[in-house]
Amino acid sequence: MSNANFIDYVKIFCRSGKGGAGSAHFRREKFIAKGGPDGGDGGRGGHIILKGSRNRWTLLHLKYQKHHFAEHGGYGASALKSGADGSDVIIEVPMGTIAKDVETGEVLVEVMEDGQEYILLEGGKGGLGNNHFKTSTNQTPRYSQPGIPEQEAWIILELKVLADVGLVGFPNAGKSTLLASISAAKPKIANYAFTTLTPNLGIISYREGLSFVMADIPGIIEGAAEGKGLGLRFLRHIERNSMLLFMVPADEENIAKSYYILLDELKKYNPELLDKERLLAITKSDLLDEELKAMIKPSLPDINYVFISAIAQEGLTELKDEIWKRLNT
Repeated sequence: MSNANFIDYVKIFCRSGKGGAGSAHFRREKFIAKGGPDGGDGGRGGHIILKGSRNRWTLLHLKYQKHHFAEHGGYGASALKSGADGSDVIIEVPMGTIAKDVETGEVLVEVMEDGQEYILLEGGKGGLGNNHFKTSTNQTPRYSQPGIPEQEAWIILELKVLADVGLVGFPNAGKSTLLASISAAKPKIANYAFTTLTPNLGIISYREGLSFVMADIPGIIEGAAEGKGLGLRFLRHIERNSMLLFMVPADEENIAKSYYILLDELKKYNPELLDKERLLAITKSDLLDEELKAMIKPSLPDINYVFISAIAQEGLTELKDEIWKRLNT
């Protein structure tokens, strides 16, 4: 999917339907001069409903459809006939979408499953007809209830990519190259910062027909947690990954320092991210011989690591073994 087609943030305006008014009608037929109240109830206004769909991968379809209005409920009628309920509006979103109230910032719902539904705004209830208000002392009530008004609100929708493994690293760490080499995904690859502007998902085949999903998260830069670059936009996609694969190139001046900078950005953004399983991949390891690897190892951070090269196809089987072990322990 092209960068232009991947939309992970939209703001939409929603309005539910108002309830229909109840009827204040009286039964009038030949030979029945005083038939009593027979006003029906008003119909319910339509809801605004958010629904998870496995067929959606982006919020692109909502970028140009900012307003969503549900139908109003119908009025009650004579002969105790109720008004029709207003049609609901169902907004389909990808799994991993969060809905927030613009005014309060409150998270209303996290859509995590296909078919999951949540009523963002309830339609107004229909008013009662005058038939409900007759009593022994008031047999001809000439009033009925109005319908309950509609609700309206601006809603923020944010998409957080769902994957088993999230790739974490600075721009040009080799994340896209790795994903392209071990899956059928075709991310854009070039030697300049922020080649990847949107997450790319790839299904990684493992032994005996098993597989897991890997997400190439756009590169993080120092200060991302404070919003530097496109940091906040990138970091939210990491929250949904089961484990994190940190990637630092072998030609980095200080591999441990780079790793801790990345770790610190995640901690600043959301300390709970540090509870996830972590693995370090030292990329571009075809630049190193065994002697250089031995020299580097004592200076590496205290975390399990694998030397890999996507270009030379080195260490990739070991990497997949390590990932699978952590996903299933």
